[in-house]
Amino acid sequence: MGAVKTKRMPRAVREQQMLDAAVRTFGRRGYMAASMDEIAELAGVSKPLVYLYLNSKEDLFSACIRREGTALTEAVRAAVRADAPADRQLWEGLRAFFTHTARYPDGWAVLHLQARTHGEPFASEVAAMRAEIVAFVTQLIAVTARDAHGDPDLPERDVAGLAEALVGAAESLAAWANTTAGVTARQAAATLMNFAWAGLGNLMEGRVWSPPGDQPVAQAG
Repeated sequence: MGAVKTKRMPRAVREQQMLDAAVRTFGRRGYMAASMDEIAELAGVSKPLVYLYLNSKEDLFSACIRREGTALTEAVRAAVRADAPADRQLWEGLRAFFTHTARYPDGWAVLHLQARTHGEPFASEVAAMRAEIVAFVTQLIAVTARDAHGDPDLPERDVAGLAEALVGAAESLAAWANTTAGVTARQAAATLMNFAWAGLGNLMEGRVWSPPGDQPVAQAG
């Protein structure tokens, strides 16, 4: 194979080109199977140039995680209007999440599958991204619940578990939707919205489920 010829272009543009190739390769082949030769060829650059820009395979993978994680969190945040009703905020956030993960399946595979299974520092990178999304969802639910209960001091710990469960369900559903023919992002978002919103609505109005024979769990506020 002859030497790869590269055209002059700004460093930032060239680096994004390399990251695009890396995300595609890592997402489809996995971190261990992906080679720097393959990434360089897909990016249309020489392997030494990839090392010059991004130092090592480990650093390249970390850069992919950070870029894809930032893009996902920004997409979700941008879709939610603070002045919208609570159900609308949740719907728009979910729809943005599933739209993004469907549009960038290789990036989602990097975050959801590869980064979590290859130890540190990769697991910490994706955990930080996930924590940001969970915190955002926690705040969204908490504000709505406080308004419903008329209690501005309702602690976030009372809804943090719900946020964790919701984000976990969204992650699993996105993985399923991306590998199931005919499932659109809108359908995936509607599935989770219908699953979650009835329970959230009841919680916000003080109606909770308890195991048979138990007393209802007391609600804050």
